[in-house]
Amino acid sequence: MEFLTVLGIVLLLTFCLWIGYLIGKAAMKARLQEDIADIRADAIKRSRAVLSGQFSEQLAPFLPDFPWKPTEARFIGKPIDFLVFKGMDEKDISEVVFVEVKSSKSQLSSVERKLRDAIKAKKVSWEEYRIPSKVTSNK
Repeated sequence: MEFLTVLGIVLLLTFCLWIGYLIGKAAMKARLQEDIADIRADAIKRSRAVLSGQFSEQLAPFLPDFPWKPTEARFIGKPIDFLVFKGMDEKDISEVVFVEVKSSKSQLSSVERKLRDAIKAKKVSWEEYRIPSKVTSNK
């Protein structure tokens, strides 16, 4: 009789553990579905913010307070948004301006800061590269 009692308790305990496992598994699955929905919503929100920022960057020269002529601005994208060639419309370029467009509270990236520092330190030069004629000839 003792053996049957112990066996019954063990079976009951095993059954309770199995039921607990199934309940926990169902709860975890529901929680995972909620997390997936939250993660997707956050990804969409971030993607829209990035796309909105990129779109705004390219429209910046056409905004009323852009301090340079839109026809003299050339979009680069990375690591700087624009190069402005002041005087290009009059065929008399007097200055080249590096322009980084930011919106709201966004900050310069480390690469953008390093570029800014190099420009401010006047570490800018002019180089001319000529393609070898054997590359461009039709022979």
